[in-house]
Formats: sequence, C-alpha cells, structure tokens
Amino acid sequence: MKVTRIVANIAAADIAAARRFYGDVLGLDILMDHGWIATYGAPAQMSVQVSVATEGGSGTPVPDLSIEVDDLDAALEGMRAAGFAVEYGPADEPWGVRRFYVRDPLGKLVNILSHRRATAPPCPTIPGH
Repeated sequence: MKVTRIVANIAAADIAAARRFYGDVLGLDILMDHGWIATYGAPAQMSVQVSVATEGGSGTPVPDLSIEVDDLDAALEGMRAAGFAVEYGPADEPWGVRRFYVRDPLGKLVNILSHRRATAPPCPTIPGH
C-alpha cells in the first residue's frame, strides 16, 4: 500500500505516538525528525490540498485529516489489525470515493479514502469496449 495524498498538519504534545499509526500501519517514511517535529511521507509525488467543510459528507463530522490510499481494503485491514477502531464505514459514497474514518493516537479523526474507478458503459459501435 502507498499513500497518494495527505491533507493537513497535526499539533501534538507527543509526536512519538504518531509513529505507529502513520509509520507502521500506513507505511509512511519519516522524512524529517527534529524531536519537536516529525514529517511522514513517501517517495511518490503527492497532491497538496486544504479542504474547508461544514460536514464530512453523508452526515459525518468533518475529519481532521484525509489520506488517500491506493488500496483501501489493505488500509482497513491494517488499521483493524493494529487495534484502531473504525468509527465510520467502510462506505461507498455517492461522490465516487470509498472510505472509512478512524482516530489516530492523537485523537484526530482521519478519513482514509480511495477513489473508485469509473466504469464506462459498453460502446455499442466498438465490440468489447
């Protein structure tokens, strides 16, 4: 599994608590660690975005952080195996994502998501398409 996008910064009294969640389960590397700040990431180029919302969609609370992954089922299995309780989902949302919510060790609500692949209807003029 690889993370393809992270959205947000997290304030924490103890940055070491984040290692199990972001490093061990999500598989992010520590790119920088100065003791007072640890930056997790991956060698892949990532999109950077900031979202502002009144709700999290489908009547859910606004998550503190959204992390897009390439394999949602693997992320879900990893979170459950590590003992992190899923608070919402997994759910296929009408806007084209499959996702679940989980709390990190710092108490932040994290939206783990994957975009569903669109399946085009067969083309009547080109057999097999």
